Amino acid sequence: MTSNGSPWHGRYDPGVDSEVEIPDIPLPDRFDRIVSEYSLLPALHFFGVTLTYQELKDRSDRFARALAGHGCGPGDVVGINLPNIPQFLIAQMGALKAGCATSGMSPLLTSRELAYQLHDCRAKALVTLDAIFEHRFAEVSGELPDLKLVVFTGVADFLPRIKRVLGKLLKKVPHGKTRPLPNKTVIDFADFPAGAPDDPPDIKIRMEDHCLIQYTGGTTGTPKGTILTHRNLAANLTQIEHWIKPDFGNELFLSGFPLFHLAGLALGLASVFMGGTQILIPNPRETKHIVKEMARYKPTILVNVPSLYMMLLEEPGFRRLDFSRLSFCISGASPFPVDCIRELEEVIGAGKVIEVYGMTEASPIVTMNPRRGRKEIGSVGLPIPSTRVRIVDLEAGDRELPVGQEGEVIVSGPQVMKGYLNRPQETEIALREHDGSLWLHTGDVGRMDDDGFLTIVDRTKDMLNVGGYKVFSKEVEEKLYEHPAVEFCAIIGVPNPKRPGSDLVKLIVQPSPAYKGMEEEKIESELLEFARINFAPYKVPKLVEFVETMPLTVVGKVDKKALRSDRGA
Repeated sequence: MTSNGSPWHGRYDPGVDSEVEIPDIPLPDRFDRIVSEYSLLPALHFFGVTLTYQELKDRSDRFARALAGHGCGPGDVVGINLPNIPQFLIAQMGALKAGCATSGMSPLLTSRELAYQLHDCRAKALVTLDAIFEHRFAEVSGELPDLKLVVFTGVADFLPRIKRVLGKLLKKVPHGKTRPLPNKTVIDFADFPAGAPDDPPDIKIRMEDHCLIQYTGGTTGTPKGTILTHRNLAANLTQIEHWIKPDFGNELFLSGFPLFHLAGLALGLASVFMGGTQILIPNPRETKHIVKEMARYKPTILVNVPSLYMMLLEEPGFRRLDFSRLSFCISGASPFPVDCIRELEEVIGAGKVIEVYGMTEASPIVTMNPRRGRKEIGSVGLPIPSTRVRIVDLEAGDRELPVGQEGEVIVSGPQVMKGYLNRPQETEIALREHDGSLWLHTGDVGRMDDDGFLTIVDRTKDMLNVGGYKVFSKEVEEKLYEHPAVEFCAIIGVPNPKRPGSDLVKLIVQPSPAYKGMEEEKIESELLEFARINFAPYKVPKLVEFVETMPLTVVGKVDKKALRSDRGA
C-alpha cells in the first residue's frame, strides 16, 4: 500500500463519501438546533421517566446559568462523577453551554484516584453522587484548592418519590450524607439552578476551545487527560452520522457503555444530535433490567462491549425478544470472538453486528464495518471518512509496512486529539508528523488487507516476547474462545526466570458454566491439547490459572492490568 493509497473508499456503502465537511458549529449551538426541530420528542428514558428535548434544554440552560453564577466559565473544567442517569446529560450539556470543558470520572474511582484526576485537570466544579461524597470524596476534598463548587445528587433523584423511598429502604439505591466543606460551596443538584435565568450565558464558544478532558492510560504510562476540542467532537459525530445514515428523529439507542467513558458519552451525544432517544442503563451488569427495557422500548441501535453481548446471550429473556426493529449492533472496545458474533446474529438477525475500532485520543471512532455492505467478521472495519490509517514498523514507527504485515496502527484525521493535558513529552510520543501531516501513534498492533479492512492484533503493551518470537495475546485468546470450556480468558506474559528479557505465556481462564463442575486438571489438559493443535509451540501457554470471576474494567473489558499486578507480571 502506498503512502497515499486509500483502497477502503471503494468498499464504502453507496452514498458514503471519502471526505466529509465538518460544520463550524460548537456542540451547544448544534444541540439548540436539534431541540428547535425535535423539542417534543423524548431525549431519554430512565426507569420509566422520560425527558423531552425541550425539558433537557431547559434544565441544561439553567444549569449553565448556575455554573456561571458560581464563577465557572471558559477555561474551567467541570468533573462529572456519575453513572448513566439524567443528571449526567444535564450537567454535560450545561457545562458546555457555560463554556467549560468537562471531565468524566468513574463512580468506581477510589478516593486517591478521584483526587488525582480532579487535581490534574484543576477542576473548578464537581458533580457527584451523595454516596461518593460521603464515602470517598469528603476525605480528600481538602487536597483540592482549585475545586470551589460541589454539586451532589442521588441515583434515584429523578424517579417518583415512592420509588426513591422504596429503593433506599430495600437498599437497592446507594445514598450518602453530605456536609459543608471548608472553602467550597456544597449544594444539592435539585437546588442548584434555583433562581437562575432560563436562558444560557451569552458566551462565544470557538471550535478550538477545549470540550472534554478525558482520562485514559493512553499509549504509554499512567492516566492522563486527553484534550478534545469542539472541532474534534463535531468531526467524529459528523463522520459517524455520515457512515450509518440514521433515521433522524426516530432512532432509539440502548448502550451499556458508561457516560463517563468516551465511548458512552460519544454515543450519548450522537443520539442527541440525531434527534434520537437513549435508554439510560446505570448498571450494565443487570442484564435482566436491560432485557426488560428492550422489551418495553424496542431499540433500533445497540452499542455494547462484546462481554455484555455475551452476558445477554446467557439471559434467557434476551433470546425471546422481538428484534424486528433492531437495525444493527455496534461492538467495540475489545475483541469479539467470531463464534460469539455468529451466535448473536442467530438471535438478532444476520449481518447486524458492526465491529468498530476507536480510542479516547480519536474522539473516539477510527474504523467501522459498513452498515449495509460487506462486513469482515473479526476485523474492525474500514477507516471512516476523512480518516487515514497506516501500519508502520514497531521499532521506530516511521516506515510504512506492506499489506498484510503486522505493525503499529497510526491515524490521521480531524478527530485526533489536541494532545495530553500538561504532558508535552508524552504528547510528542503519541502525535508525530509524517509527510507534512500529524499522526496519532495508537500503541495498537494491527494489519490491513488489500481492501482496507483493519484487524487489531494486540496492544503493544500486551504483546509477549517469547525467546525472541512475538506472541500476540489477542490471537491466542480468540482461538481459545472457540473451546467450550472458556467463558472468559486472558493471555499475559510473566518473566521467564531462566531467560531474562523473555516471557512465559500464561493463560487465565474463567470456566464456562458447562465445565464448572469438572476437575481443573482435566480442563487444563483439554485446553493445552487444543492449544498444541492450533498454535506454534512458543505460543502454547506454559502456565494455566483458573479464576471464579474474571476481573473486568468499567466498560466490560478483561482487566489485564489487574491480572498482571495481582500476579506480579
